Amino acid sequence: MPEGHSVHRITRQFQRNFIGHRVTVSSPQGRFVAGATQLSGHTVTDARAVGKQMFLEFDHGLWLRIHLGMYGAWDFSGEIQMDATMASANGRMGQTNQHGTELPTYDAAGENSIFSIGAPRRTRVRMSEQEKEIDLADTFPPEPVGQVRVRLLSDTVCADLRGPTACEVLDPAQVDAVIAKLGPDPELDNTPEAENRFVTVVRKKPTPIGRLLMDQSVVSGIGNVYRAEMLFRAGLNPHTPGKLLSDETARALWQDWAHLLHIGVATGQMMTMDKLEGDQYRLAMRNRVDRHWVYKREGLPCRVCGTHIVLEEMAARKLYWCPRCQA
Repeated sequence: MPEGHSVHRITRQFQRNFIGHRVTVSSPQGRFVAGATQLSGHTVTDARAVGKQMFLEFDHGLWLRIHLGMYGAWDFSGEIQMDATMASANGRMGQTNQHGTELPTYDAAGENSIFSIGAPRRTRVRMSEQEKEIDLADTFPPEPVGQVRVRLLSDTVCADLRGPTACEVLDPAQVDAVIAKLGPDPELDNTPEAENRFVTVVRKKPTPIGRLLMDQSVVSGIGNVYRAEMLFRAGLNPHTPGKLLSDETARALWQDWAHLLHIGVATGQMMTMDKLEGDQYRLAMRNRVDRHWVYKREGLPCRVCGTHIVLEEMAARKLYWCPRCQA
């Protein structure tokens, strides 16, 4: 499932390429015809991400809410303008065809789209948790491929949505109601008030911290990868009740989430190992097995203590952790 950093990156694509543009909205698949009719012919005026959910506002006051869920993805095509924050990765990478930068750090698994989005160029990019260039479009707009739930088409850019869990038209009051149920998102609000909200909720709950981090009403945007990695970085047993965490530990979790989320938005990678330099950094950016402490490393020795990483199920998702470092 796409985690918070992916949805923020997708939203920035909409901010750069669609805000201020009148769009034709359609549903090639046929499952969103009524909603498309409500939005088509109007101008996009805002694009917001809160955790794993994205909201697009139109000039007549209606919003399109999208939750990608497990299988959703956006495909972009046309004269795509790349957001400046997506053109670098902590100062280590440059734009497509830019000379004088370090060696390309493209992820072989296709998670990083930095080198497939031009500024501008005619390309086609899929954006979900696994970002990758699909192909170059010979014509614009391209023919819909597969089950396209929604197509947003401006004069220069096309965005196709496939496989979302949620796709609906809402009025402003309904949008506010959805957002009110979500926990704080540090990419939107990293104030002491947001931190206090997270800490207060966590420290009242008897629920294991491994479940709380996946609860979007507690904190927005954390998924399976970030949960496992944050708990390891904190040295926390996933089964520890939230109410047993110290104030300091709970605040450190929030601050680490803010830190990791910001890196994810900037680089397109869920980089959870700090202080990597040179070849180690380049390897980690190319290959996810070199940038995580415990995620998908079940049965392998812990990178710190050598104990085999454990795999179990928690909150209906796979949980990876070290029984010694996180005792």
